[in-house]
Amino acid sequence: MHTLFFRALPAALALLLLLVGAAEYAEARPSRRTADIAYVPATDSAYHPERHRLDVYAPKAAGSRPYPVVVFIHGGNWNSGSKNLYSFIGRRLAKQGVVAVVINYRLAPQVQVPQMADDCARAVIWTATHIREYGGDPDRIFVMGHSAGAGLAALLTADNRLFQRRGLVPNPIRGAILNDPAGLDMYDYLQKKQYTGDAQYLTSFGRQPAGWREVSALYHITTTTPPYLLFVGGETYPSISSSSARFRQKLIELGHKPFYQVLPGKKHIPMVLQLYWARNVIYRELLQFVEAGSPAVRP
Repeated sequence: MHTLFFRALPAALALLLLLVGAAEYAEARPSRRTADIAYVPATDSAYHPERHRLDVYAPKAAGSRPYPVVVFIHGGNWNSGSKNLYSFIGRRLAKQGVVAVVINYRLAPQVQVPQMADDCARAVIWTATHIREYGGDPDRIFVMGHSAGAGLAALLTADNRLFQRRGLVPNPIRGAILNDPAGLDMYDYLQKKQYTGDAQYLTSFGRQPAGWREVSALYHITTTTPPYLLFVGGETYPSISSSSARFRQKLIELGHKPFYQVLPGKKHIPMVLQLYWARNVIYRELLQFVEAGSPAVRP
């Protein structure tokens, strides 16, 4: 994951996303946003008034049937990031016939990755329970994420225990869209510690190898795991490209046929910034994956 890169990521990405958000604000937006919904009750001992919030972006026009739903999980090295930076993704999805749920979750050092994954699972459970109120289809819930958020999305899709612990069986997720995912195999990554400063990740992942394995999606995928779309930047970081390739290979060995595309010339941050444009390849594949969108936004 390259320590120097991730130290610079939060500030650089935040600035770029704020600029994108300013441009988005100036456009006409045929979508309806409901902001800052609490997905954990305030009476819960774990409740955080900022991090346990989500925004719903729904198409303004009523559909002939409920819209598919995509829950977006932001990245940020497991210690930074905010749903507020990704309104452009919510708007773009809603414009293309998808109800988008963009979430916050607690971050390190206050919590570690198991608690982050539990937060994300609770956001998905809220979605399954309430999304009909916003025009969404609870039987067509997908998760999507970039970087650390994609690693969490992969884990939610593969590890059914995250939902079983909260009393929800079966797993409500129908598939995942992974955008330059980080953390697919932290068990391997943290055992090797190839890069200077990799010890910083022990704050988020703890010091026990068994714990690293527990939160690595690679070790939870089975023959019945829902399908994945994987997009990897052609110029992303070696740890992301190599773990994504291993993840794909494991899926193939289990009998899956994952969609996997390397986007030439793309570095890590541009992989998420490209989602500002409705016609980029990720949206084109996503819309077919969730069976959404109008012909006007397809090639």
